[in-house]
Amino acid sequence: MSDSHDHLPAIRRAVDLFNRVGCSLVIHAGDVVAPFAARELRNLRCPVKAVFGNCDGEKEGLATVFQEFGQIAAGPLVFNHDNLRFCVSHYPVEKPPAAVDVVVFGHTHRAQVNRDGNLVVVNPGEVCGWVKGVSTVALLDPATLVVDIIPL
Repeated sequence: MSDSHDHLPAIRRAVDLFNRVGCSLVIHAGDVVAPFAARELRNLRCPVKAVFGNCDGEKEGLATVFQEFGQIAAGPLVFNHDNLRFCVSHYPVEKPPAAVDVVVFGHTHRAQVNRDGNLVVVNPGEVCGWVKGVSTVALLDPATLVVDIIPL
């Protein structure tokens, strides 16, 4: 997920979807914006890894809230999960670090999935739905690397 921009009803729909499908991790590619919106992510049944976006002005408050259920950091954030190496950034990544399997970014509010050899690059679009007119998230199957863009 990315670019939720404090849109609480859309964040709640995303949380419900992620819980319903049994996600083992949720990635947020930036622009949660405020701690009150981040608190909605406490309802997830899995941890969250997130990066700060350009509209995340209250970083200290966001970091405090995220400590309850996950991590938020300056991007790019590189980590391993489910036998995959992820790189998460709010902005598009020109040159991902070596041995990365999946790049997740936001900022453009435009959902897209690209493949470059064994690398999968995903922009889940915007949760808020205010710029492009549709709220979306992406679901990644870690076993097959198939990505679905899901309207909320």
